[in-house]
Amino acid sequence: MKVAIQGIKGSFHDIVAKQFFGNAIELVECMSFTEIPVLLKNNQVDSAVMAIENSIAGAILPNYALIDEYNLNIEGEVYLNIHHHLMALKSQNLEDIKEVWSHPMAILQCRKFFRNHANIKLIEEKDTAEVAKRIHDENLKGIAAIASKEASIIFDLEVIRDDIQTIKHNSTRFFILKKEKKIPNHKSKMNGTKNKASIKFITKHNKGSLAEVLDIFAKHDINLTKIQSMPIIDKPWSYAFFIDLIIDDFKLYENALHLLGKKVNHLKILGEYHENSLEE
Repeated sequence: MKVAIQGIKGSFHDIVAKQFFGNAIELVECMSFTEIPVLLKNNQVDSAVMAIENSIAGAILPNYALIDEYNLNIEGEVYLNIHHHLMALKSQNLEDIKEVWSHPMAILQCRKFFRNHANIKLIEEKDTAEVAKRIHDENLKGIAAIASKEASIIFDLEVIRDDIQTIKHNSTRFFILKKEKKIPNHKSKMNGTKNKASIKFITKHNKGSLAEVLDIFAKHDINLTKIQSMPIIDKPWSYAFFIDLIIDDFKLYENALHLLGKKVNHLKILGEYHENSLEE
């Protein structure tokens, strides 16, 4: 099975892919998120892993846009506790480090640590693990990476400081994606393992339109776990809404979607899947 990830072996996407699919997979490494939908569209991979939000940095809006644009199907979700470690070539300490290279999101999540080390220059790169690999391969002294513990092991680097993320309880949510847009069979009960859905809708330009939508969910006892707005590029100051919801009763969920379709200008089911919980 071929699985596309953002980053390389040792990255957090790699960890999630193996956690969800097991070790018997072939990784297809991508240096940007924009490469992933193209691989799925062209049947070059079977599935993909894509980060969608972080408990510190918030939603990754461009990834919502990619999922929507390419009509990808959300097959599952994984929450991963993120532990950022500062690592470099062996026999170096913090005083030897002049620059730290890492993914912008990792740097953002560790800003507070570096406020006390103003002499260290922070450089944004495309992937956490790729930097660790480069330090090892090119024997780069005075350079450190922010990456996972797995990356330090794979690329034989020494961890200078553990858990340097600003907030210790730092987690990222990842979507498991496939190309096929499976149309749910709304005339029969859903598979019992699927109890969560992600949908997109665009409200009508009427006063109270969003309130009416939310009222539909409330009246059907449907719990919303997330609501995210995103600008519609070709319609200034107009917004699409992405919602995650829990399905306790399939019939109520079905009825809510039916009513919702009459209240909005656009409705799309992005995926129905099994709810994942964060492991401590």
